[in-house]
Amino acid sequence: MPDLLPHGLQLLEFATVLEAIGSHAVSAAGVAHVRNLRPSADLATARERLALTDEMVTLVMRHDWIPPRIPDALPGLSRLSIEGSVLDEAALLALAELLSASRRVRSDLRRDSGAFPGLTQLSEALLAEPGLEERLLGSFAVSGQLADGASRELRRVRGELRGSRSRLVKRLEVFVATLPARIQVSDASVTIRSGRYCIPIRREGASQVGGIVHDESATHQTIFVEPPLAIEGMNRIFELERKEAREVHRILAELSDRIRPLADDLRIAFDTLGEADSLQARARYGLAHGGSRPELVESEHEKGLELIDAVHPLLLAAGEPAVPFTLRLALDERVLLISGPNAGGKTVTLKAIGLLAALAQSGVIPPVGPQTRLPVFDGFFAVIGDEQSISASLSTFSAQVAGLGEILDRAGPASLVLLDEIGGSTDPAEGAALAGAILLRLSTTTRLTVATTHLGALKQLAAETPSVVNASLQFDVESMSPSFLLVRDRPGRSYALEIASRLGLPAELVDAARGRLGNAERQMDQVLRELQSAEEELRCLTSGARADSRSLSRREAESDARARKLAERERMLEREARNSVDRYLLEARKQVEQVIADLSDGEGVGPVAIHHARQAVEDLLRANRAGFDELKGRGQLGGVPVLDPQPGDLVVSRSLGVTGRVAEVREDSVIVEAGGMKLSLAREDLTAPISEISTSRDSGARRFTSLPEIDARPEVDLRGLRVDEVKASLLAAVDAAVVADLHRLLVIHGKGTGALKKEVSRLVQEDLRIVSVRPGSFDEGGFGVTVLELKGDTI
Repeated sequence: MPDLLPHGLQLLEFATVLEAIGSHAVSAAGVAHVRNLRPSADLATARERLALTDEMVTLVMRHDWIPPRIPDALPGLSRLSIEGSVLDEAALLALAELLSASRRVRSDLRRDSGAFPGLTQLSEALLAEPGLEERLLGSFAVSGQLADGASRELRRVRGELRGSRSRLVKRLEVFVATLPARIQVSDASVTIRSGRYCIPIRREGASQVGGIVHDESATHQTIFVEPPLAIEGMNRIFELERKEAREVHRILAELSDRIRPLADDLRIAFDTLGEADSLQARARYGLAHGGSRPELVESEHEKGLELIDAVHPLLLAAGEPAVPFTLRLALDERVLLISGPNAGGKTVTLKAIGLLAALAQSGVIPPVGPQTRLPVFDGFFAVIGDEQSISASLSTFSAQVAGLGEILDRAGPASLVLLDEIGGSTDPAEGAALAGAILLRLSTTTRLTVATTHLGALKQLAAETPSVVNASLQFDVESMSPSFLLVRDRPGRSYALEIASRLGLPAELVDAARGRLGNAERQMDQVLRELQSAEEELRCLTSGARADSRSLSRREAESDARARKLAERERMLEREARNSVDRYLLEARKQVEQVIADLSDGEGVGPVAIHHARQAVEDLLRANRAGFDELKGRGQLGGVPVLDPQPGDLVVSRSLGVTGRVAEVREDSVIVEAGGMKLSLAREDLTAPISEISTSRDSGARRFTSLPEIDARPEVDLRGLRVDEVKASLLAAVDAAVVADLHRLLVIHGKGTGALKKEVSRLVQEDLRIVSVRPGSFDEGGFGVTVLELKGDTI
């Protein structure tokens, strides 16, 4: 049974959050362990818990680890502690399954060569007894009963028992067939009544058959009789059944005695398996809600509190839309005063701060962003909601004061105090005065106090006290609806008059009410209006500047990608041109050698002439290779293809490696003048000299078409697509990433049903450009993302 929650955690609905976490467990033991989680006030223990959960997050992400079934072994363990006790089949089978689960989880927690030191240490408490496990599991059939092979004697007795039963049934079937038709029952067959083999006959045949009547039909027309010939067979069956029972008891006693020495270790293993399942549940909870492991610090640490992109856990559990909030408090800022309109999110934010800290200290990764830092609190105290008590004759205000008195007595320097609507439910002036005095006291006696209020006088407390910080929840005046965005250092308006006007109260009445406001209230209200307007203007300017910055960064990245792509393309074409020149010259050498061979067969051609001819060929090869390198050095080597050649253009032949000018453009070829000769070349053989790519020879105007722009991004979002639409989008993203020389591509497919993830996995297995595939890391998106590692130099 779970320990009773402290009152402060009850008010925060901590148990409800634990139930949401426990829903990810796979066993009753895991659920029970989650329900018993409590915040640890010890910094080392709290850090160790979080580190262990973080290791489990990695294990779940890498291997999708789920613990095996954990049987309910506690009843068997309790009986096993009694010396000489014999466990029944169900209890022994549960202990056998416990041994199996212990061995498997022990192995799972130790995988990846020490990657999980905390989990490895946890696994030390788990048993690995493969011999005993095999003996126990091998003794049971699928039905859960002892198998025939549990012992030789049991196999022999059961074999004889089956034979005796079969022989008796056959004798009875023959006997039934010989009975007169007038006492036979249609479709009669041997049956069992009261543990005895019987035959059905009509009632009037009882005297003729004899024997013992064990049952009758609902109509009383049919009786079930054990005839005399069955008595001897039944006695033999009963004798064999007694032998079977004695052998079964002997085996169960033997197995009980074999496992009894491990009773204490098995109980520890059972608890450890529950903890492992609890860790798995906490890990999956953190992954499901995109949480990050916070940094835990001492309450008097030099660093303060930082909650980044935090969300109330119960909003997530209910599936409701939640607006993340960010809160930073320095070490000497001890009181946070949240103000604003009704239903604006003040109480939700107050509870969220307490719940997130309690979860982190309990070893749960809360729904917060990276760089979150939390002090470790030694107590959680709260006054939230209407706690009036009729039995104790306490009004709402009296109940609140009683709760505040208890907090003032018990809260210490490392405590967290949460106060909802402090100073309310009484005269505003007196309530504000009392609340101010209490907050000032708590600012010197507790680690952090968070309070909500509507009282205008309290909003001025922050201006007078460095340790008190104002905050508010934004409110859209036009729509009269909250935005739930937390803003630090600004008290919030209650918007009571605006809301009253929007809800239909007469305008003259609202104006009269506004006129009854004191000068101080009107001045503060005006200051808050002007401050809100200035902040809105600043936010718009900041948003525009950020958009411009992002656009500039994107254009720079695209330009760099195009430059890299063009340079790689030039290197590729250079290699192709060199290979083409070599092939052409080597072919020429073959032809010259053939001519020399032909001449050698003739008359008048001596060896000296042949030697000079070969030397000339080699000189030609060296000269052309040197010319190739010279062209490359001068920037004359062909690069980008010429798509629209014009007379007078300087071009390079890929196949010949020669440079010339276009003389004539024909339908199926281009005439190029080079070295005093006219060459007829194919269009696809022509490229532009590198020095001519950017400008033409006459006017500086662009003449050659550059490569098309590729919109290469480091991620592709497939969410919302059908499975049959995935291939085109995914391959296009991979193409663009490869051309842009990106080495990694994040494929966002979401969790959902897993259909998109499965299709992505199938497609990428066929693509040779992809080096490896892995699920996204915790910060990359977890199971909702697949990361593709791409080959370099694939162009």
